[in-house]
Parts: sequence; C-alpha cells; structure tokens
Amino acid sequence: MKIKVKNLGALKQAEFTIGDFTIICGNNNTGKTYATYALFGFLYTWRRMFSIKIKKDQIDRLLADGVIRLDIQEYVEQALQIIAQGCQAYTKELPKIFAAVAERFKETQFQAILETKKITLLSKFYLETRFGDASLFSIAKTEQSTELVVTLLVEKENVKIPNDILEQIIADALKNIIFVPLFPRPFIASTERTGAAIFRKDLNFDRNRLFEEISDAGQNIDRTELLLKDYGDYALPIKTNVDFIRRLETIVKKSSFIAENHPDILADFADIIGGKYTVTHNDQLYYEPKGKGVKLSMDESSSAVRSLLDIGFYLRHEAQVGDLLMVDEPELNLHPENQRRVARLFARLVNLGIKIFITTHSDYIIKELNTLIMLNHDKPHLKRIAEAEGYRVEELISAEKIKVYIAEEASIIPEGKTRKTKCQTLTAADIHPELGIEARSFDTTIETMNRIQEAIFWGEE
Repeated sequence: MKIKVKNLGALKQAEFTIGDFTIICGNNNTGKTYATYALFGFLYTWRRMFSIKIKKDQIDRLLADGVIRLDIQEYVEQALQIIAQGCQAYTKELPKIFAAVAERFKETQFQAILETKKITLLSKFYLETRFGDASLFSIAKTEQSTELVVTLLVEKENVKIPNDILEQIIADALKNIIFVPLFPRPFIASTERTGAAIFRKDLNFDRNRLFEEISDAGQNIDRTELLLKDYGDYALPIKTNVDFIRRLETIVKKSSFIAENHPDILADFADIIGGKYTVTHNDQLYYEPKGKGVKLSMDESSSAVRSLLDIGFYLRHEAQVGDLLMVDEPELNLHPENQRRVARLFARLVNLGIKIFITTHSDYIIKELNTLIMLNHDKPHLKRIAEAEGYRVEELISAEKIKVYIAEEASIIPEGKTRKTKCQTLTAADIHPELGIEARSFDTTIETMNRIQEAIFWGEE
C-alpha cells in the first residue's frame, strides 16, 4: 500500500510505501508525526469512509424470496473507485483526526494506492443478526466461493430492521470480505504514552468535557445536543492510545497469539523493562521489578517502564498476525542498550507477521537494524559473530522487508509540473542488503560532532 499526501502539515508533497518494517526519521517539525497520524486515522476509520451501494431491488428480492446471492466480484471491480471516494471522504475528516482547525487542511490531499487487480478475499465470512432472542438473517461466504449469501431466518413480516440499516449491514460485510486483507489493523503508541500511563484513571476526555458543559449550562441544558456533540480536543491516535490504557482491566482477560505461541518474546520484553506489569481485580496498575518483592505504581516507576507500558500489554493481550504496530519514537526514555533491544524485538515481530511502523530520532535503533541486516547472510564468519554476540536467527531481517524515509527538504517534481521544486517531503533512503540503511539524517550530525571533537583534540598542532 502506498500513501500519497499533499499539503499535510510540514509535508508539501510526499509519498511512502508501507513495508513489513517502515521507518520515518528526520529532524523535529519535518512532518513525521503528521504522516504517522494520517496513516493511523485512515486505517482506523476506513470502514466508515468507504461506501458500497446495495441496490434497492436486491433488498426487495431478499424480503420477497427470503434469500439473495450477491456476486462479490462485481464489488471487487469497483474497488478503485470505492478507495478513491473513501480517501476523499477521509481527507474531509482530517481536522477531526488531528483535532485541529479545518483551515489547516483546506488544501490537503490524502490518497491510498493499492494493487486491486490481485485482491484476495477473506476465505470465509459469517454473520448472524439477532433481535432479542430471535435470529433475523444471516450473511455468509464459504471458502473458495465468490458469492455472498444473505438469508432471512424469520418471516419478512417479523423483520424489525429498516431497509437502509439492512443495506448498511450487507455493505459492511462486503467491505470486510474485500478490504480487510488489504488494510492491516493498526495499534498506536503515541509520544503521549508516558503521561497516559500515570493519569489513566483521570483521562476520560468526553466524560470530563460533558461534565464541564453541564456545569456551565446550568438549567439551560439541551440533552440531545450534548449527547451528539463531538469533542475534538485531542488527535484520534492520542484518544485511542489513552482509551487502550484506560481499558486494561478488560484487555488483560484476552491472550494474544504471542502469549499463546511465543512466550519467549514476552520473556525478552520483561527483561527489557526489568520486571512485569500487573493489573489487580480492582483495576489497579502496578510494575513489579524482578526480584525486588515490591509493587510500584506508575508514578513511582521509571519513565522507561511507562514508555513501554502499552506496547507490553499489546504484545501480551492484543497482538494478531497482520497487525500494524505503530510507535512514535520508540526510543522515548530508553537507555541506548534498550533501544538496541527494542530494535531486535521489532525485527522478531516482523518475522512473525506483525508489521511495524515507527518514527525515530535514534541512531542506535537504525544501527542495530543495520547489524540485523548485515548478519542475515549465509556466511561462516557472520554466523560466528552472531553467536558470539548473542544474536538469534529469528531476530535477523532482510533488507527487502525494511523501508526507510527521511523527512527533509528536497527537490522534487510536483504532480502536473515539469520542473523540480524544493519542498518538504519524504525521501526514500537507500538500503543495501549487506551494508544496511543509509540514514543521512543521523550521519550529518555525527560527522559534524566528530569534526568538532577532532578539531578540539588536534587543534594545538
């Protein structure tokens, strides 16, 4: 999947392809977070943005005959148009996604470009709609079939669902069957995660604002207006991040495929944080340092422990194959050694089928990924080095799985133009299968520091 944007925050024009492991690096205020939040918002809301029309005569036939068969391929052929219209609808929603004034996005364009000629449908699908104790209708697709079968399970006189809602339910089923294989399920750890860990019990944005408005309104309360009002004080990624932290008592009841099949990854993560997280039956969150015999609240714990909190709970309770784990600055509050270890953890997750998307200022993370790329070759001396330095085969990663972009000012040819223009964009970094990533963003600064120190050291001569 390729994303194209125009006039998005600092980014005048840019495009990036989502790989198995996607990295955006660059100086502050160069558009990294804008690109991240826009991608997350799209993946989080695409079902609502996409529109599939179910013909009225098909609903009439369902109610008359009790069953209809829809050719899914007919809707697959409309995929490009559905995606394009969905992106247009999503662009209009960007002010809400970013919780910013609409004026800031009046010239913004957002496009998701996919290879729709090779769409692989969900292998099977089944949904049964109920009203109380009664089953009203079912929607089913069997393996190898390209038909969606909608069947009434009651007499049509007993169908309590309005036709437009019935159309929407069928359309949603088609969206899932056609587009779920194309769009990964996103999970984001925003840079606000350390604060969310401390204040998770106090962070209920909509409830708090509702109480404020009720208090301000006094007796002049329009209950309907208050209930329907959309409070957009915080960007969607921050809201979803905070909501995840607030729901930990429910989340811990689930178990991820990593917890079920790869507990060694959780052991590695516990080693990184030096202990474990626990949630009590009355929803109290603690960190237990290994071998200390104490429980620490989040405000008593280190910033590194808070920084990795939601990632830890995601890995243990939420992770699914095919997910996109998005982390804004994974190096946040981490010692360089733990930055290296997080890079190795991400590489393992990629090799297990979880896509990773990060923004970073960390040269340690990039260099560790370079090491994993360079060691991933069948040469005797590389195997000796990997074994001596404690690298495992499952941590090594191929250059083909990684895409790196530098947020910077560069000369590009704008769409519809013939001459190059210098503007803020995303430039793809070169990744060599044996030498790794060329990250100019860090190299220039490191070279400058080395030059200054050499001048200081040798200056007297």
